[in-house]
Amino acid sequence: MTAIPSKFRGLTPVSRGILASGLAGLLVASIGLYGVASAANNSVQGAKKEDGYEIDAPTAILIDAKSGSILFEKNADELRAPSSMLKLMTAEVIFDALTQGKIKLDDEYRITANAWRKGGAPSGGSTMFAEINSKVKVDDLLHGALIQSGNDACIALAEGSAGSERDFVEIMGDRARVLGLTKSTFGNPTGLPDPKNKMTVRELGMLARHIILTYPEYYKLFNEREFTWNKIRQQNRNPLLTMLEGADGLKTGFTKEGGYGLVGSAVQNGQRLIVVVNGLEDSDDRATEAKKLLEWGFRNFEPRMLFAAYQSVGYARVFGGESRSVKLSSPEPINVMVPRSGSEKLIARIVYSGPVRAPIQPGQRIGALKVWRNNNIALEAPLYAAESIGPGSTTRRAIDGASELVIGLFRSGAEKL
Repeated sequence: MTAIPSKFRGLTPVSRGILASGLAGLLVASIGLYGVASAANNSVQGAKKEDGYEIDAPTAILIDAKSGSILFEKNADELRAPSSMLKLMTAEVIFDALTQGKIKLDDEYRITANAWRKGGAPSGGSTMFAEINSKVKVDDLLHGALIQSGNDACIALAEGSAGSERDFVEIMGDRARVLGLTKSTFGNPTGLPDPKNKMTVRELGMLARHIILTYPEYYKLFNEREFTWNKIRQQNRNPLLTMLEGADGLKTGFTKEGGYGLVGSAVQNGQRLIVVVNGLEDSDDRATEAKKLLEWGFRNFEPRMLFAAYQSVGYARVFGGESRSVKLSSPEPINVMVPRSGSEKLIARIVYSGPVRAPIQPGQRIGALKVWRNNNIALEAPLYAAESIGPGSTTRRAIDGASELVIGLFRSGAEKL
């Protein structure tokens, strides 16, 4: 039986224990929250009417920025063309390079013929209107890319920082994997039509959250209402900035392939939410749907602490150690967003690959606490060893080894059946 704390700060666990010992050593411990919840189906599906909200957007997600808790999702893992919302990935690469000191805001990059032709005035698309062969500071290029959605600015940033668009796109892919964006692929730094440009609303939301939390000094750019370059003043293309109280970012997008999309964020009463919608057929609809979803989230949800920082969350089995289990905790409080009405069923599971081999050091990443709301993951928080576990005696290791051998044989037989 997996040990679980007796109290969840107001959430009472009603079912406990090891639910399954899956193939390849995946162990799952289950905790029922807010009432008895079925653990039979943990697949991620599109949001349904009983989730409390309906939306016309083909794909959508609503995220609490602080905890990462998912309030709503619909087809959140469906790959679509992100259009100009892809510029968030371009911005992240530049923000990362600035943070590491690889480039500076006052560095100047040339507007090449390639940048001018594909992204400048001749292109007919969104542009900063930078002149060909002119040199523009990184700071101004970021303003042009994020406020005016300038494709010329994005290409200049890519060429100036990486040497070429192709090399920059490789960096985008590498950074995406570091950030856990496992499905996203990129063909250019602009979001202009390219079959390689694919992202999900879930990963766009994850990217937006990362930018908000990691680069607060640069995130302010998304809230600037206008920018003038080459004597041409352009308004910020994000309609939420003037439609919703507390809105301060992020990015819109449109291509025929992807439809109309928007990544937005707003703060009300100290709570920040992030919304992503994509695939709509009308620019007004994307603004309206994003606004309505944010308002629904602010109106109906509140944060609830599941575990305090360093509070014991549960235990993981140990192989070959002086103890048969290791205590798990998180250095940060684990919070989840719950309906203000209090009438919701959640299920929490501790998931890890195990048994975990000794020795184990304090702070070692072991697994994660996953919380489901109906059939959708509401929260995933990493869990770490809260104590050290040294190697066990020769006898203990032999017993554990024999036990794993028997279990392994049983699993192999089960697979054949």
